[in-house]
Amino acid sequence: MFPVGLSFCESVWRLLLLATDRRFHFTMPSENLRWETLEALKNSPKGQVTFDPYWSERGEHILAGCKETPSLSSHSAVILERIDSQSLNKSSFLDSSSIDFEEKPASVSSSESTADLNSKISALSSAPSLKNQPKDVSGSLPKLSDETRGESPEADVSEVPAPPSPPAISLLSPRAMETAGHIIRFQKKQQEKAKVALQERQVLQEKLVESVASTELEHLKRFEEMKELKQRQEFQSIRDMIDRETKESMGRQEKLKEEQRHRIKILNLRVRELEQQRHREAELEKQRQAEGRERLRSLNSIQEEILQLNQLLEPSAQANAHLPAASLASHSLRGNQLCSQVSEVVRKTAEGEFPSVEDMAVAERALCEMRSVIRQMEEEAARVQEKKKKDQEQEEERRKQEALQAQQEAQKKAEQAAKEKELRKGLQNNAEESTMKWYKELQNSAAQCAQSFEQLNSPKDAQTKKLKLELQKAATIPVSQISTNSGSQLREIFDRIDKLLSGRAVVSGGKSVSASQHPQGLEFVAYKLAEKFVKQGEEEVASHHEAAFPIGVVASGIWELHPQVGDLILAHLHKKCPYSVPHYPPMKDGTPVEEYQKILGYRVDDCGVEGQDSFLKRMSGMIRLYAAVIQLRWPYGSKQGSVPHGLNHGWRWLAQMLNMEPLADITATLLFDFLEVCGNALMKQYQGQFWKLILLLKDEYFPRIEAVTSSGEMGSVIRLKQFLETSLKSRQISPPKGQLSATFWRS
Repeated sequence: MFPVGLSFCESVWRLLLLATDRRFHFTMPSENLRWETLEALKNSPKGQVTFDPYWSERGEHILAGCKETPSLSSHSAVILERIDSQSLNKSSFLDSSSIDFEEKPASVSSSESTADLNSKISALSSAPSLKNQPKDVSGSLPKLSDETRGESPEADVSEVPAPPSPPAISLLSPRAMETAGHIIRFQKKQQEKAKVALQERQVLQEKLVESVASTELEHLKRFEEMKELKQRQEFQSIRDMIDRETKESMGRQEKLKEEQRHRIKILNLRVRELEQQRHREAELEKQRQAEGRERLRSLNSIQEEILQLNQLLEPSAQANAHLPAASLASHSLRGNQLCSQVSEVVRKTAEGEFPSVEDMAVAERALCEMRSVIRQMEEEAARVQEKKKKDQEQEEERRKQEALQAQQEAQKKAEQAAKEKELRKGLQNNAEESTMKWYKELQNSAAQCAQSFEQLNSPKDAQTKKLKLELQKAATIPVSQISTNSGSQLREIFDRIDKLLSGRAVVSGGKSVSASQHPQGLEFVAYKLAEKFVKQGEEEVASHHEAAFPIGVVASGIWELHPQVGDLILAHLHKKCPYSVPHYPPMKDGTPVEEYQKILGYRVDDCGVEGQDSFLKRMSGMIRLYAAVIQLRWPYGSKQGSVPHGLNHGWRWLAQMLNMEPLADITATLLFDFLEVCGNALMKQYQGQFWKLILLLKDEYFPRIEAVTSSGEMGSVIRLKQFLETSLKSRQISPPKGQLSATFWRS
């Protein structure tokens, strides 16, 4: 049992670790110095190194003992004493001259190989046998020191080659050698364990380094990403700032542009206003010039007309031959005075100036007075002539009256008997006697008016023919221009017609014309104007039902100012549409069929009689115009007194239509058209009485219409039936389409 063997080996291993320190080198010149060396190492601070063979089991680091204070075991002396003391005293491990001790202790390398340690231990164990070979030992130790000095701290232990060991000389007992062998085997096991632990540590370290490297790489990536993010944010903030500045600059530019546009707009408006003002002034000047030239032409025409009329006042005129000389002289004197007044006005404008409004008023007053003088003279001549005719006709009339009285009495008795017979049967075939009398008076008045301008209507000279054409155009063209475009245009047309009928000059076709230029001009214009109104109803209103209202309101206004035109309108209307009386002309014996169809209102030409549809369309247009006239009144008139031909005539016409036997197709058409245009006005005017009449029409009169209407002519009947049913059901008749509103007159 060698209890101190482990401590000795421990001390030797510590000694060898110190010998491999790079800070000093030592040699063994003699084996006699080994004891002194061990003694010196024992007493030195590094001799206090301890060795724990169980370090790996506790999980400690392989070099943990190097950090502690080195010390030698207390049993090392016992082991050394058993060795040959004499050989040990004579040998020495270290040469004092070759050992350089430093004050600072050398650090033990953690990378010294186990093979080197084994070689050193075997060298110590064979120290007595190496007395004769000091040079080899001393030479091998520096070589070992040099090799260990160049090793890397992380080098593998297996890579260090073990120096060749000298031949071993046994200095110990077998028991000690066995123990030393066990120690060596244990050390080899520990070295293997340390080698495996070191390799595991290296692998762990590499993994740790890899993990740290990957972590740091990720950190570096995050850092770069953060840096890029900051750069992008800075770039974005810079770009946003640039965008804001750009937007602000663009906003300022837009504001400046807007201000510039506003200033330009204001300047353009000012320029436009100045230009418009200049145009207005130019237009006013042109208008003033045109009005002045128009007044000058009117003045010249007035002077020419007054001179022509003054010629009629001359005693040499044939028309004045039957007047007394005193009357002719007074009329001639007054005519000359009026000519002088007009000549005085014309003399004022001889210097190139236009006549003023006052001058024109003086000239027009003179013309009107001249016309009145001519009219008085003609009336005196007519009275004288009539007086002569009356004296001649009185005798003839007396004889005729006596002969006719008996004939009239017999005729009256026959007519009275026929009327009584018809009344007993039910409805009448003709209108009432008062209505027929009124109808005949209107026709006679229209015939007399046509005869009064026979000379102008059949002119023999070119000048009269030209005047006739100009007057006819002046009368008919304005009526053709009536439309629903605007109220101002309608008022202008009305004023032109009124001026023409008043004998004042109007412009027609670029020429100034006046009805007073011919003695029969006023009658001719009135007749043609009334004829044109009825023709517009026959054509324009028949095609466009809404046209009945503008034409009707102008006709009503002209009728109110010039009653003669209204009578002529009724005469023409009754002649072309006898159903507007209402009157169903009977066919007399010996009357040709074509002539009778003309009396009924049909158009007959070389191609024959017009179709039923065309006939109904024309009759519808004229009855619509009549229904519009009786309910309208010119809005700019005096509005004093009653309407010359108002709704009472519409009520009379409707009542008389229901008292007469219905005719196929025409009766239903006219009743529907009349009620559609005038029904709303009659409803407001007569209220309850009107609804009684409508109820009578539906219940009693309408079956009579259906009875006389064939199956192919039921269109108008169905329309009338639907109108009556709708009106009676709602107790309301809608205003007609096209009725002129208040906004129309402001346009």
